Amino acid sequence: MEFKDYYQTLGVDKTATVEEIKKAYRKLARKYHPDVSKEADAEARMQAINEAKEVLSDPEKRAAYDQLGEDYRAGQDFRPPPDWDAGFEFTGRGFEGAEADEFSDFFANLFGQGGRRERHGRGDYQRRGEDRHAKVLIDLADAYQGATRTITLQVPQVDAQGRVVTREHSLSVKIPKGVKEGQHVRLTGQGSPGLGGGPPGDLFLEIHFRPDPAFRVEGRDVFASVPVTPWEAALGASIETPTPVGPVRLKVPAGSQSGRRLRLKGRGIPGKEPGDLYVELTVVLPPADTDKARELYATMARELDFDPRRRRGG
Repeated sequence: MEFKDYYQTLGVDKTATVEEIKKAYRKLARKYHPDVSKEADAEARMQAINEAKEVLSDPEKRAAYDQLGEDYRAGQDFRPPPDWDAGFEFTGRGFEGAEADEFSDFFANLFGQGGRRERHGRGDYQRRGEDRHAKVLIDLADAYQGATRTITLQVPQVDAQGRVVTREHSLSVKIPKGVKEGQHVRLTGQGSPGLGGGPPGDLFLEIHFRPDPAFRVEGRDVFASVPVTPWEAALGASIETPTPVGPVRLKVPAGSQSGRRLRLKGRGIPGKEPGDLYVELTVVLPPADTDKARELYATMARELDFDPRRRRGG
C-alpha cells in the first residue's frame, strides 16, 4: 500500500488554513469533475481530490494524519504503525464500511473502522452532546490489578486563524480489574457539551495494551516465552517464570522440548472466567566458547546415541 500525500493532491502547504483547503478543493473540482472535465483520468483524479478534502477539512482526521505522515512521502510503501491513533480524542467513531469503500485502501486502513457518527437530539432547542472516543494504551499489569491512571489526550481544534491545532487535556481514569483488549471504559459526561441546556455526551476509552516483549495476549489468556537450559529440559527443574504481576515458580517436566507449552490455570487476565497463563519453553544451548565447553560437547557427541534427524523407526 502506498502512502498518500493529501497536501500534494490538493496543491497546498501543510500550514494551509481550513479556508485555503476549501478554496483549493473548489478549484480542482471545477477542473476534474467528471461532468465537466475532458481529462482522461478525471474520475480517478476527482476521487483522489475528494479523499484528500475529506481528511484535510476535518480537524480530527487532519491532526492524526499530520502526526502519522511526518516520516513518509507520497508513493512510499506504507503500513500503519501499531496503535498509530492512540491518544487522539475523536467525535464519533469514523465511518461505516460503505463510506470508506468510496476511497482508497490507504484511507480505509486509517479511517475506515468503527461506526457512523451519532447525534442525539432532544427537540429543536435542546440536544445532548456528542459522544467522543479515544484509544488509550495501558500496561498489562493494570488489567490484572486495576489501577487509577492519569491519561493525556490530544483534542484537535481549529484556531482563530483557521489552522488545525491540538490541545492536551488530562483525565484521572480508573482502570477496572479484568479489563480486556478492545474493551471500552465509559466516562459519563466527559464528551462534547450539550446544546440549549442539553446534557454532555460521554467519552469512551478503547483499551489496548502497550507492547510488552515478555507477553502476548489473546482474549484473557496470556502467553510468555521462557528460556531453559538443556539439563533443565532433560532432567526437569523448578524455575522462576515471569507473570505480569511478578515471578512465580514453575515445574518443568523431565524430557521437555522447545515449544512445549505449560499451563498455569487462572493466571491470565482476571474475570468471571479468568484466563490462563501459558509458558512456552525455549531450550537454549550454552555457547562452545571455552575448552571446557567444547570438551563437554565432544563427550556428549561420543557418548549419546542421538541424531535429531534420524527418522523414527529408521
